[in-house]
Amino acid sequence: MRDFSQSKRVVVKIGTSTLSKDDAVDTEYLRRIAAQVASLIAQGRQVVIITSGAIGMGAGRLQLKGPVADMKMRQACAAIGQPLLMQEYQRAFAEHDIAVAQVLLTAEVLSNRKTYLNLRNSVETLLKLGVAPVLNENDSVSTDEIGSAFGDNDKLSALVASKLDADLLIMLSDIDAMYDRDPRKHDDAKPIRAVFEITDEIIRSAGKRGSKYATGGMKTKLEAAKIASCAGCRIVLADGRTDNVITRIMAGEEIGTIFMPRRKLSNRARWILNSAAVGTIRIDDGAMDAVRKRKSLLPSGVTAVEGDFKADAVVMLNDSAKAVSSLGSAELAKLAGKHSSEIRRILGPDRKDVVAVPEDIVFLDY
Repeated sequence: MRDFSQSKRVVVKIGTSTLSKDDAVDTEYLRRIAAQVASLIAQGRQVVIITSGAIGMGAGRLQLKGPVADMKMRQACAAIGQPLLMQEYQRAFAEHDIAVAQVLLTAEVLSNRKTYLNLRNSVETLLKLGVAPVLNENDSVSTDEIGSAFGDNDKLSALVASKLDADLLIMLSDIDAMYDRDPRKHDDAKPIRAVFEITDEIIRSAGKRGSKYATGGMKTKLEAAKIASCAGCRIVLADGRTDNVITRIMAGEEIGTIFMPRRKLSNRARWILNSAAVGTIRIDDGAMDAVRKRKSLLPSGVTAVEGDFKADAVVMLNDSAKAVSSLGSAELAKLAGKHSSEIRRILGPDRKDVVAVPEDIVFLDY
């Protein structure tokens, strides 16, 4: 369960509160992290780093007091803090003669199939060159409210681990483990060392916790673990301030909580599952039964179309599944309830006669 000797690709996520000290990056801590990552690279492993801290560094540079609530100000802080943050990473890894590369992401980049593939190819190239990619949410241009898209990079780290086929995701946080109850309220709370299934009950019971500039909590970490479980990726959640935490985790020590994967979906299935749906196709019970049996979704089973989307967009099928629709919303509205043979008569020749094929349908209750 904690044998990581064959783990070749590792994603390390460092939370804001773990990385920061006095409204700036804790340079000594980052140097220790760099040394541990350098050791993994020397062993022939590939390491991707997901970092937080840009907003906090920008706020510190501007000498702002207290949490920064205004979105425009948070965007400004991120723009100021990002180069400062990368400067610290460059200095820490330069001691080990390792180059670092900055990669800034938005939710749209990961949801769009073309940009996602471009990202994957770029990171793959960097890893082959022995570079340590440092990824962060592009808070200064994000169209979503900062923190809502990825949850202090918890979700981002899981998406990256999933999309890059990582073997292990190490989440370094100020949360040292998952507990059977809230340790802040119950003195007898006990850490759970291994989780084999993330149930809805566990997610509902997760409380919220955040620091001055962070937005994450136990709930976002559980959601991240659920995403990574679809990729066959193990997650270890641990206190980032534990001495030599990365090295000790890789050695198999029982630190923090390990989340075990349920099964590994295909890369495309994971992309569909983790992409934001841009609309909903309502289908009848017969159509739902058919797609659950790995059959194509036909227009005859469509009862309604919600949203405005183009062909090849990721959409919801009722509230049960996600799919890549071969038809746009305007076309589907014309075909709802009609037999497949009528598609070419209505839309013209050389048109697909199905809404979605089995390979492009992924159920949420995987």
